[in-house]
Amino acid sequence: MQVEIRGAERLSFRERQVVVLKEMGYSTEQIADRLGIAPSSVATLYNRAKVKGYEVVIVISGDPLAVFGKETEGESSDDGVT
Repeated sequence: MQVEIRGAERLSFRERQVVVLKEMGYSTEQIADRLGIAPSSVATLYNRAKVKGYEVVIVISGDPLAVFGKETEGESSDDGVT
């Protein structure tokens, strides 16, 4: 599984850092500590990035979530959807 940030080219280097860490689940305080900046700067950078627009996309290869089961191509599922 990969996470892709579309529109990242519109963001500054620092905004990209903040967005990546935010999307990985780090708190504002954790990001501030890691980057050596104030929490208010993290919030500002994140808000600027949101205004510029970016999109987080998850790229999944195969069936890691096991949503397709072990059916082979051409078989129908129990719910009637083919």
